[in-house]
Amino acid sequence: MILKKLPIYISDFKKMIQDNYLYIDKTEYIYKLFKDSTQYYFLSRPRRFGKSLLVSTLKELFSGNKKLFKDLWIYNSDYEWQEYPVIHLDFSQIPHLTAQELRKNINNELNIIATNYNLNLKYNDTPESSLKELIENLSKINKVVINR
Repeated sequence: MILKKLPIYISDFKKMIQDNYLYIDKTEYIYKLFKDSTQYYFLSRPRRFGKSLLVSTLKELFSGNKKLFKDLWIYNSDYEWQEYPVIHLDFSQIPHLTAQELRKNINNELNIIATNYNLNLKYNDTPESSLKELIENLSKINKVVINR
């Protein structure tokens, strides 16, 4: 039996699966959390307790990347592998020395996401206006998952 690598400091679900890292399957819990639910959830856990990995897993799940889940519980469940637009902001990857720089870079990230969905934001001078317009435009395609 070949032991899988331990995912130390890795919180990217896609990387963990593709690079054959050890992943403890929590997809049944994720399925139960979101199946037939219209509630909002606030997920609060201490540092290093898997919040970023959960968010990354949700991103891949809602993006419809079924092949990544091949050996996991949810793959053979009745989950409908529908693709949803996902707005994923990883604040650890957004440079920010000042509040002004943070706002500018968040706005840039939102515009990159819009471009990835072939959208051109007209009111993109602030993060607030960019996010509002992005959500409005993406909601015309399908439900929108905001993942941060």
